[in-house]
Amino acid sequence: MEGVLLLNKPVGMTSHDCVAKMRKLAKTKKVGHTGTLDPDVTGVLPICLGRATKIVEYLTASSKTYEAEVTIGISTTTEDASGEIVEQRNVTSPLFKLQVEQVLNSMLGQIEQVPPMYSAVKVKGRKLYEYARAGIEVERPVRQITITDICLLGDVTNTDSLSKFKFRVTCSKGTYVRTLAVMIGERLGYPAHMSKLVRTKSGQFDLADCLSFEQIEMKVENGTLQESLLSIGEALKDLPKFIIHDTLSKKVKNGAVLELPSQFHDFEPGAPIVLYDDEDRCLAIYAKHPTKHHLMKPIKILMIEN
Repeated sequence: MEGVLLLNKPVGMTSHDCVAKMRKLAKTKKVGHTGTLDPDVTGVLPICLGRATKIVEYLTASSKTYEAEVTIGISTTTEDASGEIVEQRNVTSPLFKLQVEQVLNSMLGQIEQVPPMYSAVKVKGRKLYEYARAGIEVERPVRQITITDICLLGDVTNTDSLSKFKFRVTCSKGTYVRTLAVMIGERLGYPAHMSKLVRTKSGQFDLADCLSFEQIEMKVENGTLQESLLSIGEALKDLPKFIIHDTLSKKVKNGAVLELPSQFHDFEPGAPIVLYDDEDRCLAIYAKHPTKHHLMKPIKILMIEN
């Protein structure tokens, strides 16, 4: 079993739970995920199997798209629906669509965000959620994030005490959408939390192409799961590509340093270049040499010489 499986992660499972389940279904220990999703979050979670575990770091996309629901009037410890209520305040005046859209538009571009206490961000060698569970408050690092697109989905629902609405956001890696929900609430003048979240896109991978665990189990039973996996080459198709001929294939498989092709001379050292053979098989990931800029060196050998 080898390739990248696009999983529609179900609610209630951690990314680690999904990896453990796939190990059993695919009968292999070589399984890894490409970006943590909280248990309450559903949607796109690429899972790497077999040799594809070597490319996990290249699939943690810089850009992701989410559809979120915000509940205005209640804040929680975890900033989502699973946490305990911290503050509750009635929304006395109904929120209007234009009002919400203006707040969303104010978040476009580069903004600062403080990660939630219940998160895996490390401070002094410990994850923030470890401090939170121990009841210890620590200073959290301010992060720069980028919101490239954000829009309201549908109307704002107003009840006697709460308001709810959905929005779609495309953002940089490392953005906490639940914190974004809290920030939106603050700009509207109320406590808030993220009540639902779906990741609809991660890099090139789309929710429409993902499989549920029920579908995966059926494919395992009828022996067709391998056909549903993306090849390593397909999964890396957004990275720069270079085709080499037979004479160089053996050198690449053995990890040789090569001349840097002219079209990559402007690349920064370390920027990945994916090498394929004449049969479009993905052989390795190379990068411009850090000191000898006319050369490129191997970063990951994906196909070994027999």
